[in-house]
Amino acid sequence: MFLFASGRPIACRSYPLLKRSYTNLSVQQLQALLGKNESNPRITHQLHSHFITAGLLLLHQKQNSGKLLLFNPLLRCYSLGETPLRAYLLYDQLQQLHFFSDHEKRLPPFDSFTYLFLIKTTSNPRFLYPMLGIGIHGLTLKLGFEFNVYVQTALVGMYLVVGNRVDAYKVFDEMPERSSTALVGMYLVVGNRVDAYKVFDEMPERSSVTWNVIITGLTNLGEFEKAIFLLEKMPNRTVVSWTTLIDGYARVNKPKEAILMFWRMVACDAINPNEITILAILPAVWSFGDLSMCGSVHGYVVKTGFVPCDIRVTNSLIDAYAKCGCIQSSLKFFMEVPNVRKNLVTWTTMISSFAMHGMGKEAVNIFKDMERLGLKPNRVTMISVLNACSHGGLAEEEFLEFFNKMVSKYKITPDVKHYGCLVDMLRRKGRLEEAEKIALEIPSDQKAVVWRMLLGACSVYDDPEMAERVTKKLMELERGHGGDYVLMSNIFCGTGRFTDAQRFRKLMDVRGVAKLPGHSQVT
Repeated sequence: MFLFASGRPIACRSYPLLKRSYTNLSVQQLQALLGKNESNPRITHQLHSHFITAGLLLLHQKQNSGKLLLFNPLLRCYSLGETPLRAYLLYDQLQQLHFFSDHEKRLPPFDSFTYLFLIKTTSNPRFLYPMLGIGIHGLTLKLGFEFNVYVQTALVGMYLVVGNRVDAYKVFDEMPERSSTALVGMYLVVGNRVDAYKVFDEMPERSSVTWNVIITGLTNLGEFEKAIFLLEKMPNRTVVSWTTLIDGYARVNKPKEAILMFWRMVACDAINPNEITILAILPAVWSFGDLSMCGSVHGYVVKTGFVPCDIRVTNSLIDAYAKCGCIQSSLKFFMEVPNVRKNLVTWTTMISSFAMHGMGKEAVNIFKDMERLGLKPNRVTMISVLNACSHGGLAEEEFLEFFNKMVSKYKITPDVKHYGCLVDMLRRKGRLEEAEKIALEIPSDQKAVVWRMLLGACSVYDDPEMAERVTKKLMELERGHGGDYVLMSNIFCGTGRFTDAQRFRKLMDVRGVAKLPGHSQVT
């Protein structure tokens, strides 16, 4: 199966066919099957292949309504999934096929739902070409959808997702018929709770979408108590409602509350989580540091079938086990996943997990296994393996081998994080002067963390002269970081330069800099 992009075929991963045949199913049955398995990429691809083989996606002017009954749901599956670019490519492919086959050069019979799902594609965080949304906006205006409330509401959401409030307001102001739900969302985005509550209270009927919009808005503003109050009042709570709060608590580092909301959803409301819920709860689990809870969530997702069909859940579980301190469970689960299912994120997660545990040799072996399978590492993968070499105490030659391979073989230009790994390796081996030279040559203004690593090394190796030079660089980049002053003061104290140490302490007071107190988490 292939999709067209700018006239060139792009290969898509093929999946083994299921034993059941789709041949004898009606359009309505195929549509229902798509809706039921919208989060299952394997079945989506199988159905897509069947549609192409059976000619069910050819858009002729006659009988086009039946074709769109399949095309639009397929477009929706891709737009909301982990590969949203395929939605746009599918649309582009069918548009080209239509113009090639229709000698009268009529417009393709796409409807408002087609463009609604295309707009949702550009709103997907995994979509890497947000500027395409502007083109789709212009296309909807040309085709007369400027009066369609659903298309216009989706456009408002699209601009808000990419942070373009100006165009979002402009689209909203020009809407001939404004959705009350969109108005509530708009008010909450700008923090206007009063007007949002007023519109919400005045609505004669509220759909689940409306309830979810206001709960999401309040959660994003950090008003969890009000959001929970509305959740409890909501007549028909959905998995989206619960997931919003679970994710909100996890993002503000309140793992206990996130886990409590998860179990309330499952145990009290008997609502099954979807893959987004699992992805939201796992960071809370590893932040809480409870290995048994991680195992419980793992057992639950295996029982409910998420692991075989969603590689994102698989990757998150590998990461969660490692961050809960059990690298053995992380590796065991990684090895149980067939290689054909592993993507680059899977391999990078395992390499990063070994690096986190200081297991450099194991990380390097995983990286080499990945290379043998033909996967090309990206910038994040290289950061993970370089960190593993540094933290795992591997030889300098092995580290430089990977660094040079990144540049020469994979054509990845090093950024501040890659250079930071190099500086970290050198300072761990006590080669501070070389590390300082590398830090000076890093082509970035965002390299305070690199200088901070060097300052820590100066403390370990009692080098106050270099520490002064490093501190001067840090003051040029980040003057308000209290830890730098304290560390420099301690270095002076360690070498008997108490006057200089006092000078730095006073400088903190003059500049109004405070050091954040350290803390530990007991679980």
